[in-house]
Amino acid sequence: MAQKESTKNKKNKGNIAIYIFLTLGSVVMIFPFVWMITTSFKTVPETTLIPPTLFPRSFKNIKAYQQVTNSLPFLKLYYNTLMMIVLRVLCAVIFSSMAAYAFAKLKFPLKNIFFFIVLSQLMLPAQVFILPQYEMISAMGQTDSIFALVFPAIVSAFGTFFLRQTYMGIPDDLLDAAKIDGCSYFGTFIKIAFPLTKSSIAALAVFTALFAYSDLMWPLIVNTRQDKLTLSSGLSTLRGQFAVNYPNLMAGSVLAMVPMIVIYIIFQRQFIEGIALTGTKA
Repeated sequence: MAQKESTKNKKNKGNIAIYIFLTLGSVVMIFPFVWMITTSFKTVPETTLIPPTLFPRSFKNIKAYQQVTNSLPFLKLYYNTLMMIVLRVLCAVIFSSMAAYAFAKLKFPLKNIFFFIVLSQLMLPAQVFILPQYEMISAMGQTDSIFALVFPAIVSAFGTFFLRQTYMGIPDDLLDAAKIDGCSYFGTFIKIAFPLTKSSIAALAVFTALFAYSDLMWPLIVNTRQDKLTLSSGLSTLRGQFAVNYPNLMAGSVLAMVPMIVIYIIFQRQFIEGIALTGTKA
């Protein structure tokens, strides 16, 4: 009996230590967001105080929000960002699914070589492709457009590789039975294989949306007009060359966070399932 109580006490102490560690980790992760929100209500002199203060003198000071909404067309930035995310997700789901199914279940010449080319894109940094992609967009006359924002993600190497692993897990007997019943290759893909990958498709959509939302370099390069910028590239214009108005920058960051917070609240189950399914850190 005493041994059981001792084991139980050790287990409880271990749980307490885990909870303390997780609580500290949560505080470390949340603190930057708290600092961002409180700084957005500060005046410029308050942001330069030494030692720094966490809370502003008054939370009624919304001057930074007024200035940043006057200097940037946030409704247009929201629209551009939303269109970029939606179109990138659609392209990733449609084209990556078809390519992944072909690499997983179809037989055609040079299949392994083509798949190696797809994998090579994952092995190289994204910056390598910026110049040729920009030259292609410029030649098509599509700079300063929504299409320019979507163009690099029309084909997703990550999505193709990820979904290929899922399609490889589908039994060949199931697909063969569909063919015997008269389904074509495309019919087998649409009616049998694609519906079995809903969880993987949701995970791919989640990560494609996250990657698109955080993309900064490409939107800055390909779109220069203010009404064609995204939230991330629009915020970068708030940084001065020699000085930074931190309340304005933080106010803009808070406004830019709102769409992703709303999306997360609505699709939090899909976010969690996607992270659990891929084992990837968000």
